[in-house]
Amino acid sequence: MIEVSALYKKYGKSVILDHLDFKLEDQRIYGFLGPNGAGKTTTMNILTGYLQATGGAVLIDGVDIRKKPQKAKKKIGYLPENPPLYQDMTVAEYLRFAAGLKKIPAKQRNDEVRRAIGVMALREYEQTLICSLSKGYRQRVGMAQALLGNPDILILDEPTVGLDPKQMTEFRGLLRKLGKKHTIILSSHILSEVQAVCDEVLMISEGKIVAQGTPEELEERADQTQKICILVKGSQEAVEAACAEVPEIDHAELTEDPGRGRLRYEILAKSGCDIREAVSVALAGHQISILEMTQHKESLEDAFLRLTDMDEAKHAETEDNEKC
Repeated sequence: MIEVSALYKKYGKSVILDHLDFKLEDQRIYGFLGPNGAGKTTTMNILTGYLQATGGAVLIDGVDIRKKPQKAKKKIGYLPENPPLYQDMTVAEYLRFAAGLKKIPAKQRNDEVRRAIGVMALREYEQTLICSLSKGYRQRVGMAQALLGNPDILILDEPTVGLDPKQMTEFRGLLRKLGKKHTIILSSHILSEVQAVCDEVLMISEGKIVAQGTPEELEERADQTQKICILVKGSQEAVEAACAEVPEIDHAELTEDPGRGRLRYEILAKSGCDIREAVSVALAGHQISILEMTQHKESLEDAFLRLTDMDEAKHAETEDNEKC
């Protein structure tokens, strides 16, 4: 388990992390989302012991990473966004070198290297120079390095940047398998990737956690305004008169006029209202036939934009109040 409490990081007068609090359970895959500059990489660097926090605590399976860094780091495998690969080494040479840096006992190093190579399907490339590998296989080498020592926790910063669609699909499959044995923290800007592989998502904005939950829970939380799209048969005047009779409607807009008396409308409800039945009754009362009605459901991308925008708006409002 990873426990983060009141984590604070400051550079000069700039607050990068503002008292983060969260807990991560074992053998789950966590997506870590946030806009550029939100504090994702800083948080990951602190979790791995690469950076020291200004304040707060990070416990890795009960071990304080500040007080006992070596013991805590043994439980962590880290893949930074730009893996520090030595291009003039072969895959096997590099992994043996990395195993030495991780202080894996000499008698165990060859076995650990072979295990990591097997997990990452690198056997046919173990004597290949890293400079000769494709971007996808270099990422595999970086992942193999993170797996050395069989750590309980894997922290991956933008692991699929630069991969082609086939490589991304293969990498996602690998993450699902690893998630059965390891706790994984995955930072990514590719929201479809997070939705496809992550059990839970943390969203960070302005150095604060603004949301945490399953992708489905975050979509539901962000879906504060119901939107329905309807295709009807009738006049524009009659449709708008019917909509005016439904007080829960916030806005109705004609989006398409396909002809033959058909009209397509997008209707927004006031927060928390389900307007489908009321709209149906009102349209029927004006002898308008409903040919189609669909409800818009927000995606994880919509949730991300809404939740981070909400936090930035609050931050701006706080700054304005402080100036007054």
